[in-house]
Amino acid sequence: MLLRMLSVIILSGTLAAAAACVDRGSGTKQNSKPAANESSAPAGATAAAPLAPADFALKLQSLLGQHSLLAADMMRARIRGDDDFAQAANNALGKNTDGITQLVQGAFGDQASNQFKSVWSPHVAAFFTYARGLADHDNAVVDQARTSLATFENSLAAFFSGASQGRLPLDKAKANVLMHVTQLTQQADAYAAKDYAKADQIYREAYAHTYALGKALSSVLLPPAQTVALQAPAWTLRSELDKLLGEHVVLVVDAERAGLRNSPDFATAAATVNGNTKDIAAAIDSLFGPAAAQQMQGLWADHVDQLMAYTTAVATKNQQQREDARAKLAAFEGKLAAFLDTATNKKLDSATVAKALAMHDKMLIDHADAFAAKDYAKAHDLEYTTYEHMYGLAGQMADAFGSTVMGRVPAGGAETGEGGMAGQMSHR
Repeated sequence: MLLRMLSVIILSGTLAAAAACVDRGSGTKQNSKPAANESSAPAGATAAAPLAPADFALKLQSLLGQHSLLAADMMRARIRGDDDFAQAANNALGKNTDGITQLVQGAFGDQASNQFKSVWSPHVAAFFTYARGLADHDNAVVDQARTSLATFENSLAAFFSGASQGRLPLDKAKANVLMHVTQLTQQADAYAAKDYAKADQIYREAYAHTYALGKALSSVLLPPAQTVALQAPAWTLRSELDKLLGEHVVLVVDAERAGLRNSPDFATAAATVNGNTKDIAAAIDSLFGPAAAQQMQGLWADHVDQLMAYTTAVATKNQQQREDARAKLAAFEGKLAAFLDTATNKKLDSATVAKALAMHDKMLIDHADAFAAKDYAKAHDLEYTTYEHMYGLAGQMADAFGSTVMGRVPAGGAETGEGGMAGQMSHR
């Protein structure tokens, strides 16, 4: 699926024009409800400015995908009995809820954003309750949460269907919301049963579903004339890179935390990161070919290995190994920057990319340090910031990748169906 989606960028002769459509400025008590999700934006905060349609859809995807991962992390912490961590995770969920609400406000106004938050926040609280029931082996609490989630499903589906002015049928809205709820409860069930492989599989599936939901909702919430930008190949490339790089951040963070806790799900968490690395390599394959993909996978895997090596050094309090990991990460940053510089015919300046990668790595090692020090609020803030940082880097990469690939497609290739790169792609 990923290869087919990215292949359209190579096959289309409209990428250069489409690129213009994407305008960017480059310790909880057991029976308590998660208070953070009842909070609203700070008093006196400036109303969010409306985004261009393409940017609105990109941001909605990113925030919804992030919501799924933060909710799953909060549920898992509650199942483990990590109350302080669960509270910090819930605070991050509240921040994410405010982000989505402000996005809705900028596009559709105060009434719509207030209505959205009134049905969105209770479903976050219900996930917390569901996880508490699993942790306490209390079926009555689990059933109570299921009832609350069913109410949420109907309310949120009705909101989306109504806001679409009939473009999203109620039954389809319900099916999408039900899928979201089902995936998060199922991953929690699997985690509570210590089936970590199944839990992480659903974890990734839930992220992919809610991320894709961002485009689906944008396509029906925005006026039809404004959704043309979402069909542009440049938008598709940016969307896919956002998804893969954002997921990379959260999966590495999850593996770091498992390693620092010395928990039994560490091996599975590490394997899940490897799955994301393979997906990133597949994206490079579809754009630049198998040789580039192999080089990218090797570089990216080394990057992940050194982040895990740093995590191990923090856990074992080995200062020399920490310094060794830092040095190897710095070497990776230079190598990957040079690779991207060459692959894009210098459309991605190596010095600029190396600086961005260095910032990425610093935030992830700072996260490991904060988590090890049990400063969970800081750890979650760093995760949130790193996720947003990769959103910006994905935009730079998408612009450079797209213009590079289009520079290799001979005129007429897309029209003939077999000309230029089209013929090569059809035989991969």
